[in-house]
Amino acid sequence: MKTPLWIGIDIGTTGVRAVAYQPDGQSLQVAAKEYPLYTPQAGWAEQDPDEIVSAMESAVLEVSKGLLQRGQKPDGIAISSVFHSFLAYDRAGHPVTKLMTWADNRSQEIVREIKNKQCELGSFYRRTGCPFHPMYPLTKIAWLRKDRPDVWKNAALFGSIKDYVFRIWTGKWVVDRSIASGSGLYDIFMLCWNPEILRLLQISETQLPEVVPTTYSRPLQADAAQRLGLQPGIPIVIGAGDGVLVNVGIGAVRPGQMSATIGTSGAIRMLTDKPRTDEKGRTWCYNLTDKVWVLGGAINNGGIALRWMRDKFNETEQRIAEKIGVDAYELMNIYAAKVPPGCNGLILLPFFAGERAPYWNADARGVLFGLNLNHNKSHLIRATMEGVCYRMNSVLCALKEVTGTPSEIRISGSFIKSKLWPQILADVCNEAVSVPHIQEGAAFGAAVLGFVATGVLKDIAVTHQLVTVEKTYQPRSEAVKCYGKLYEIYHRLYWKVQQEFTDIAAFQNQQSVK
Repeated sequence: MKTPLWIGIDIGTTGVRAVAYQPDGQSLQVAAKEYPLYTPQAGWAEQDPDEIVSAMESAVLEVSKGLLQRGQKPDGIAISSVFHSFLAYDRAGHPVTKLMTWADNRSQEIVREIKNKQCELGSFYRRTGCPFHPMYPLTKIAWLRKDRPDVWKNAALFGSIKDYVFRIWTGKWVVDRSIASGSGLYDIFMLCWNPEILRLLQISETQLPEVVPTTYSRPLQADAAQRLGLQPGIPIVIGAGDGVLVNVGIGAVRPGQMSATIGTSGAIRMLTDKPRTDEKGRTWCYNLTDKVWVLGGAINNGGIALRWMRDKFNETEQRIAEKIGVDAYELMNIYAAKVPPGCNGLILLPFFAGERAPYWNADARGVLFGLNLNHNKSHLIRATMEGVCYRMNSVLCALKEVTGTPSEIRISGSFIKSKLWPQILADVCNEAVSVPHIQEGAAFGAAVLGFVATGVLKDIAVTHQLVTVEKTYQPRSEAVKCYGKLYEIYHRLYWKVQQEFTDIAAFQNQQSVK
């Protein structure tokens, strides 16, 4: 009897991965492709949707060819994609804008104006689960209407990279519940587009894709099948957002289990059986299925901060690493490990790309505090790792107030390749963190939805039995004490420079226009 086989696709911020999975989580074939992120102006972060589709199709084609050589064919494809992307179309369904990503802050001035006016739009958090921030498509629609009237008059439909891809492959324009609930336009209690918000934005429900369950599927069209090297008619399951699928993919699906991810960005999440919002507005809540929601908070500055450190201050290490055949990050880890916890009092606030949870401050900027003549490159590297972990802890503290203390924290993302960085996270958060044996969380989570949609698996909760823990990092008492003191300084420092963040962001924006 043939073993079921699904391809899980994970559309990331800078690249896509396609992985062929069996129901037990074993991966048989993997392919990855990259695509550019364009930043034509300060605060802008956009992409060409067709470049993403091309990369996706290339990755799937590579996987399908690899499977064919093994005498195997996939039963279907399920899609994971980034949250908060925004694309405007004309009436014929052709894009009239570039794809604006979650990192795009061009609508920050709109957000500031609405907050200053205390407009009712800012109070919709409790209905949508989305704090008011420029990453959400809600604010990008408002920006487009105000600042680009020439484009606005041709903008008839509004969507995301998920519905764009799904329509190209299946001919159907729909979006899954998780991506819809990450738009700021969707009511997480009524499970529909919020009519009050649409009215304020002067758009109608007909201008948005139909919202469907995350297991919704349509057959693959013949023209797309030819490009993918697959059989026409196999099911394409729409899937969900990458963040919520990480929990599914690494088995963090039971009450009390959290996931902590550090990739380009970072996030902490927990599944729940009902929608919840935070009285202080620090966390988000997105819908996954009829009976499951995801609570959490995401940070902009995860691995992107360490990559900045590598590219700007470790060019020599990159050359050495290339000569000896290792990754430059391995050398950086060796340097950082020589420095004691706390970096001898050096603290980095890694707000290189503004910030999301729990502060929701797009004007925040990076701060290096406590620098003295004894600090060197090794201190800077470790301070970057620690600074990202301070950010993760700030989200964890907020989430604990909403959900309670976690029973387990499972970790994923590129940072688990380091033996040092996960230990720092455990010490900063004073929580044990575990590495699951499946590390492509979002891609496997998508495949799980394919298996659930076809009845191979009962529901998403089964991944708790399928995914085992490989290693656990326990917090170390002396490091916990050190980081406890420094975290308090970090926290106070952030709140003491609020006006300075606003002023320097305004100055930088003015300079970029010149």
